[in-house]
Amino acid sequence: SLTASKPVHRERFFPTMPGVTHVPYAYCYRCPYNLSYPDCDIWCAKVIEELYFERFVPSSEVAALFVESVQGEGGYIVPPKEFIKELRKITEKHGIIFVDDEVQAGFGRTGKMFGIEHFDVIPDIITMAKALGAGLPIGAVVYNAKLDFGVQGAHSNTFGGNLVACAAALENIKVIQEEKLVERSAKMGELLKKRLLELYDKYENIGDVRGLGLMQATEFVKDRKTKEYAMKLRDKIVENAYKKGLILLPCGKSSIRYIPPLVITEDQLNSGIDVLEESIKESL
Repeated sequence: SLTASKPVHRERFFPTMPGVTHVPYAYCYRCPYNLSYPDCDIWCAKVIEELYFERFVPSSEVAALFVESVQGEGGYIVPPKEFIKELRKITEKHGIIFVDDEVQAGFGRTGKMFGIEHFDVIPDIITMAKALGAGLPIGAVVYNAKLDFGVQGAHSNTFGGNLVACAAALENIKVIQEEKLVERSAKMGELLKKRLLELYDKYENIGDVRGLGLMQATEFVKDRKTKEYAMKLRDKIVENAYKKGLILLPCGKSSIRYIPPLVITEDQLNSGIDVLEESIKESL
């Protein structure tokens, strides 16, 4: 019901949960409103109040606003800081719960424990999973104790509260803190960004390089001026890299995400980027 990155994720699942309204993310490289940052005055956030609340969705009927601090499946998109801050401002003004989805960006991935920390915003609720369990299946919801849900209740499921997964998650958080993996992600992220920008300078088919910490992406285009998507080129690069032993994961329409382990070494990272460049050369 909340997913909106690819139609395949919702195909044959309709009708989904009613009452969900989607708003375009702050994708400055391809602004859905054909505006340019910062002259846009963050219209992508203000449109919620000035258009959606005025015409389609009464603010009094909105229970919560869900947003990823860094968009994951949609293309590893980092929004302007003002975007997240404006969303928080809107939710506070209208008494709407602000939910930060950290399933992909959480636990050191962006060089902060949670991606939302880059934006100096405190959400009401944080959803988390993936890296929380370090390989074991677990998800969690953390909320501000000040939230008053009116009544107490219980929500159970067969595999909820799995003791092994919970123990692993607690130990995982301990390791992240003791081994300073958040700080390591920020440091190694600088090297990763540097290497990706070097590729950007060499290959015209790389239209954009973006990301935070060890959560980076490159978007491939047929032409930098037109920004026409290059899906086939992207897929070919992924295939060639796989044949060379480098596993890459696509995201968005024509992007590749780079999300190495937080414990990756400089040599490993450099070797991976070298293989990436070889794969790009072979694919062009």
